[in-house]
Amino acid sequence: MSQRIKLSILGISFSQVQAGAYALIFSEEQGIRRLPIVIGTPEAQSIAIVMEGITPPRPLTHDLICSIWKELGILLKEVIIYKFEEGAFFSELLIEQNGTEYRIDSRTSDAVALAIRTHSPIFTTEEIMRTMAVVFDEQSLQSDVPLQEVNEKSEEELADLRLDALKERLKEAVNEENYELATRLRDEINRRENKS
Repeated sequence: MSQRIKLSILGISFSQVQAGAYALIFSEEQGIRRLPIVIGTPEAQSIAIVMEGITPPRPLTHDLICSIWKELGILLKEVIIYKFEEGAFFSELLIEQNGTEYRIDSRTSDAVALAIRTHSPIFTTEEIMRTMAVVFDEQSLQSDVPLQEVNEKSEEELADLRLDALKERLKEAVNEENYELATRLRDEINRRENKS
């Protein structure tokens, strides 16, 4: 089993224009890497209201599940984001009832919405962090090219940027709703990852 990395939720980036363009940003607790995961609108809202301390007048679906668990004595022990395949992250819930543990397949967004409500830990693997995370360090922050300059770059010039810099620019482009640049950056990232 790959080394487990504990994650905390850093935040959600919102799009005011395109529905569904939300990125849930995780940070590793003992490091400088960030893991962005694209999630749908309902799940983003479900996670955001808990982060912002808002109580809806009626329970949302994730609140309902947590209420059922509480009544049945079910404990969510942890969430593990264990695989990335064909553009999707795969997650599992580890739940316990009466001393018996169960592993339940879940969409990552649902798993996180449940974990944040039950204060349960969220983990991923070192392999996912190595291949999908964005690295922040002083040197890369000082030497990377500003986003507006990347905007004007051709595909040949994008090839000069490091992979972690491309992934960071991709996140920024999505945050700024610059989907044309985001598409170019994603294509370059995919081209490099398919080579290796």
